Amino acid sequence: MSAFWKECKLEATGPAIMKSLDTMCICNKDIYHSSHDSVNGNEIHESEMHVKCQCSQPKSFLLIDGQEYLRVCNAEQFMEKLNCSDKDLEVKVVSIFGNTGDGKSHTLNQTFFKGEEVFETSNDQNSCTLGVWAALDPVLNVICLDTEGLLGITSYENERTRLLLKVLAVSDIVVYRTQSEKLNRDLFTFIGTASRAYSHHFQAALQAVGQRKGDLGSISALGPSIIVLHETRYTKPLTNNGIENAEDILRTRFAQMKLETEAFSSIKYVGIQTTNSTTDYELLQTAIKKELYNTNIRSARKPYLVYNTLKILNEKFSGEMENFSNTLFPDQYFTCSVKCLSCGSRCSNSMGHLLEGKPHSSNTKCRYQHQYENVIYICKKCHSNGNEVQVMKRVQTQNDNSWYGLVKYAWSGDVIECPHCGEIYKSRHYWYNNKNPEDFAVRTEITHVWNMGNHTVTTQNAAQRVIDGVSYITEAVTNVSLQPTKVLSAWVADQVAPSYWRPNNEIKHCHKCKMLFGLTDTKHHCRACGEGFCEQCSSKTKCVPSRNWHTPVRVCDICYNKDESTESSEDVSARKVSEQVVSTLSAVGSVLNYSKSLIKDTVRPSYWIPDSEIVNCCICYQKFSTSLTLHHCRDCGRGVCQDCSRHRKPVPHRGWDKPVRVCDSCIKIV
Repeated sequence: MSAFWKECKLEATGPAIMKSLDTMCICNKDIYHSSHDSVNGNEIHESEMHVKCQCSQPKSFLLIDGQEYLRVCNAEQFMEKLNCSDKDLEVKVVSIFGNTGDGKSHTLNQTFFKGEEVFETSNDQNSCTLGVWAALDPVLNVICLDTEGLLGITSYENERTRLLLKVLAVSDIVVYRTQSEKLNRDLFTFIGTASRAYSHHFQAALQAVGQRKGDLGSISALGPSIIVLHETRYTKPLTNNGIENAEDILRTRFAQMKLETEAFSSIKYVGIQTTNSTTDYELLQTAIKKELYNTNIRSARKPYLVYNTLKILNEKFSGEMENFSNTLFPDQYFTCSVKCLSCGSRCSNSMGHLLEGKPHSSNTKCRYQHQYENVIYICKKCHSNGNEVQVMKRVQTQNDNSWYGLVKYAWSGDVIECPHCGEIYKSRHYWYNNKNPEDFAVRTEITHVWNMGNHTVTTQNAAQRVIDGVSYITEAVTNVSLQPTKVLSAWVADQVAPSYWRPNNEIKHCHKCKMLFGLTDTKHHCRACGEGFCEQCSSKTKCVPSRNWHTPVRVCDICYNKDESTESSEDVSARKVSEQVVSTLSAVGSVLNYSKSLIKDTVRPSYWIPDSEIVNCCICYQKFSTSLTLHHCRDCGRGVCQDCSRHRKPVPHRGWDKPVRVCDSCIKIV
């Protein structure tokens, strides 16, 4: 015992009550092992001595254990365990990472402590370093952090990885030690992942700490400097003698693996080929000293700031994690690779399931996106009766012919029909206060969109279909010498006419002068009697309170001279609304009177590229001009010229059931 004390320079300074038979000094070495021993040749009892350690040799201590628990209570205890009495001392932090068994602890001992076993090493199979251990090099003023090795067997693998990233975030220099003949994937994966974690999580956290504490901002600008220590025995390490230096080769390999390194201030390479049993760490010492003396990016700081920063990060990034691990053959190797276009969820079926007749499916919930219209409707009435009947919005009912139904869409909007219940919803059933179909008619379910080929968009192109049908409508009506606006105006007028008005199709001549109405003559309704008159026989206006018209309105000459009752007898609010909307007749009929180019962008489907963003044809790349007309492919939505879009085919997944214009690229896609 006395020999041990002499080596560690321990002395008894007075009687004290010892709490344990296994008392330790700050360097974690046993002071005595029996209840009686001698100091300076005098035998004393354990209850009568006070032991003081005067050992000047740096010793390591457990800073954070393998389950991310901080084992040092406060900054004062941290400095005490570092054996640092100078409160004004400024230090930098050097940490070491690598796989289990690659000699990380030995490297720190040789690089900073002249080979003294400050960090414990072992020649057996069990890992000698669990958690994070710390020690202070008083010569270089460096806090060394020895970390638990990667790839070691542990029940807390995820916690260990997160702990390593927290240690990296407070470090100024990180040494990644690899003892392999060739640089392996583990090195690049860890450094690339650490860079991403620092950029996305730790950098913002450090900046917040710096703003809160004031004097921590110096560590949050950039990540640490990385030094890759590559020790080989039979193969040559990377050298700087070729066209590319070692650092450029590392950056190229990171790029090939699509890994980022932007978070780190620099990445250096130190290659050592060991031909005998002794490794020369002089090159590593030189590289570390060069980075230590470089204060342009990261400056030294006081030890208590290192502790406080690590404590804050450890508290912020803590808590339980899901127990996942990297398996040799993950499920992704064997499951279908198709992802939902709307939510990005992967199909959960095995590869090749389509050949077995099984469609794509996923147990995750999808999200609605307008461009895919990935919502289906279930008839509520049928659902209440125990049947799941899927219905969809249409722009026309089954009884409407094609062009007339499209024109009606401008007035009645979407229509939902159930094969059992008939028409269950119209989006414009009333003049105002129309309810959503979900309120009373249907239940909704959001579905996955696996590919556009098997997904049908229902109504997003309905307005465009009306515009596309203008030419056809005009031609069809012109064949019978009737202006399309007249047809539409007459139909709209009947939809909003009060009940006492005579329908337009029954009015053949003026009710007063008996003039027969021609195809171009305008019919007017008297607001008092509701009969049809020509312009000359209904040119006067007056209030008609008996019909609920309390402001002057058109009346015929006969009713103008009659005395009217002041009692209201009929609700004509619908007609009033129509006359306030800049004359509903012309508003709806204007679809046929205005140029398509003026309203094209307003009604274009959402997947079409706007005209303002299209300069060249997507096939031949000719620039559009007044002589080269711009068209849209109904499949891909890109801009295309006439010559590159001569083909026609149905595009059901976009809602085009009949052949429509498609570009030459899309015509080839089956």
